[in-house]
Amino acid sequence: MVDVSIHSHNIEITQRLENYVQKKTDRLDRYMPNLTEIRVDLSTENTRSAVERQVAQITVRDDRGTILRAEERSNDIFAAIDTVVDKLYRQIKRYRGKRQRRWRGASAEEQWVGEPLPMEEEDEEVAEQTIVRYKQFALQPMSTEEAIEQMELLGHDFFVFFNAADEAINVLYRRRDGNYGLLQPEMD
Repeated sequence: MVDVSIHSHNIEITQRLENYVQKKTDRLDRYMPNLTEIRVDLSTENTRSAVERQVAQITVRDDRGTILRAEERSNDIFAAIDTVVDKLYRQIKRYRGKRQRRWRGASAEEQWVGEPLPMEEEDEEVAEQTIVRYKQFALQPMSTEEAIEQMELLGHDFFVFFNAADEAINVLYRRRDGNYGLLQPEMD
C-alpha cells in the first residue's frame, strides 16, 4: 500500500475529505504496479468563474521514474476529486498501452500484475502519436527574468533556456493562473 500525501492551499482538509481522497486513491496501485508516491494537491482559487474555484491535482510516481499528473477544476471539491481520478485512470491506460506496444515480445500478463482498469471506455482505441517536427536552437545563458521577457516576446507558453544562475537547462512555462512555473531537471 502506497502512502498518499495530501497538501492543501486555501482549503481545510477535514477528516471527511481526507477519507474521501484516501478511498478514491486506494486502488491506483492495483492498476499501476510499483507506485512509490501519490501526491494529492487540493486548493481553492479566487477566479471569476465559480465553476473553476475548487482544484484537485494528483501526481503519481513509480519506481521506474514515470510521473503521471492530472488536474481538474469544479465548483465542488468532491466532484473535482472524482473527475481527476477518472482522468488519471485514462492516463494509466494510455501509459500501459504504450508500454505493452513497446514490449511486443512479452505478454500483457508478464508486464502488468493487477486488475483491469475500472473504466467503461476499455475498448476505446488510443491513436498512436508520433513526433511530426524537430527543431534545433542555440541556447544562450540568461536569467529567469530574461527568459520570461524572451518568452513574452515570442508569444509562447513555454521557453527552454540555459539558466546562468544554475548552469543548467531549465524550462519556463505559463500557468493557467497567469503566473509562471520553472522546471529545473536534476539527475538521479
